[in-house]
Amino acid sequence: MTILLEFKERLKSFYGNYEIYFRPLIRFAVAALTFFMITQEIGFMTRLQNPAIILVLALVCAFLPINVTMLVAAALIVAHLSAASLEFALVMLAVFLILILLYFRFSPTHGYVLLLTPIACVLNIPFAVPITMGLLASPVVAVPIACGTAVAYLIEYAKKYASSMSGSDIDNMFQKYQYIIEHSLNNKEMFLMIVVLVATAVLVYVIRRLTVDYAWMIAIAAGSVASVVIMLSGDYIMEVPVDIPTLVMGILISALIAFLVRFFAFHVDYTRTERVQFEDDEYYYYVKAVPKVTIATKEKSVKKIIVNRKKDTDQASFREKAEGGKKGKALAEEKAAEETQDKAPAETGETASEKADE
Repeated sequence: MTILLEFKERLKSFYGNYEIYFRPLIRFAVAALTFFMITQEIGFMTRLQNPAIILVLALVCAFLPINVTMLVAAALIVAHLSAASLEFALVMLAVFLILILLYFRFSPTHGYVLLLTPIACVLNIPFAVPITMGLLASPVVAVPIACGTAVAYLIEYAKKYASSMSGSDIDNMFQKYQYIIEHSLNNKEMFLMIVVLVATAVLVYVIRRLTVDYAWMIAIAAGSVASVVIMLSGDYIMEVPVDIPTLVMGILISALIAFLVRFFAFHVDYTRTERVQFEDDEYYYYVKAVPKVTIATKEKSVKKIIVNRKKDTDQASFREKAEGGKKGKALAEEKAAEETQDKAPAETGETASEKADE
């Protein structure tokens, strides 16, 4: 666990230092993944299947707000559908306008949610987005989750029926529009999935906000179980076919992703919980304080040793001269001391003889 905590702290520190570079990189990755998914699922227009065009669009979107990526993705879908059926493309354009207006009205800051929801549906892990967003955001994410789910099922419907509509025997344009609207909106599986994902996000959010211990873990587990129960209930009540192995595997992967997000976003130590009570002139306060689990990362100090031979030679010669000067000074002091000792007896003898003569 200590190794994981050190890795988390270093990763957070690394991201904080280079955040200005990571944000465009993340937007580029999301945009490229979204555009490639659209091309893979409904690639009716051959010109837009060129990977260079997709990468250029993703690179442009990397330096623009995420909502621009959402609009470009909608334009790509309509362009691909127009190559197969103009009527279908117009219907999808009207549907996208309604979804975009709902999105910008209620949650214009959750563009990543709207883009990642169809991708998660294509990867058979649709529950990863509502469980994760229930932990990190407010219930307003239900709007982009519902819109993203509708887009995913509309793309799937377009892949199945858009090409067949271009060669159908229905000549009346009004009948074509009626056929498309009826078959695209009369999709029980789409509405069931929207209900399940929205209910999961709201349930996870409500449980996560409780003051009980391990609320985040309980929320993840409750959201996963609720997803299975609602899907099986829909299978029984609405007679919607559900692939149980795929459902269970998708929920397990989604729960694993949610636990990973919880480790980075909310890792606390409930064994050291403190409850504080205090008051002021108007209120009594009952505070529950749960400390975060943090660890100090080891800082590596690197000492750089620069070898300067000329400088070392000069210092050595200076030390030799200094030592030579010290030796010469010591010899001079010893010689002066000896001369002083030699003169002292002579002076003493002369003084004694002078006194004797007197």
